[in-house]
Amino acid sequence: MINNAVIFISVSIILTLVSLFMDKKKTLAGLKKGLMMFKNIAIPFLNILILVSLLIYVVPPNIIQEYLGAKSGVLGLGIAAIVGSVALIPGFISYPIASMLIKQGASYTVVATFMTTLMMVGIVTLPLEIKYFSKKVAILRNVLNFIIAIIIGLLVGLIL
Repeated sequence: MINNAVIFISVSIILTLVSLFMDKKKTLAGLKKGLMMFKNIAIPFLNILILVSLLIYVVPPNIIQEYLGAKSGVLGLGIAAIVGSVALIPGFISYPIASMLIKQGASYTVVATFMTTLMMVGIVTLPLEIKYFSKKVAILRNVLNFIIAIIIGLLVGLIL
């Protein structure tokens, strides 16, 4: 992992220098925009990561294993699907959350269902979706994605 980071950073620096050489004005504008995007993402990312870390610290692993583990069955799948559908968490934050849950004893089926519903189903954003796409399309999209997310979670559980 460390080698990949070194390679990624090195390539990024080289390409940035090439870009600076080709068009200094655009490169500096791009770097400024990227920095602003990073500032906007960093605070929510850290807040959610801290909140989830505290939650996992407070909730004992045996509770996570009972309700989200391999033997949790339909209950664990349902909890993951509902929480993922309602949570308004950026997708890139789901990976550290998933890692923490798996380390605490959650099953791959449950974690895959949580992550998939998080990305594909948007109960919180449904009113906005209805406004732009119509009630029928928005509800149909969310219901179908909810069902597909559960199927994906079950398939991940079968494979892993």
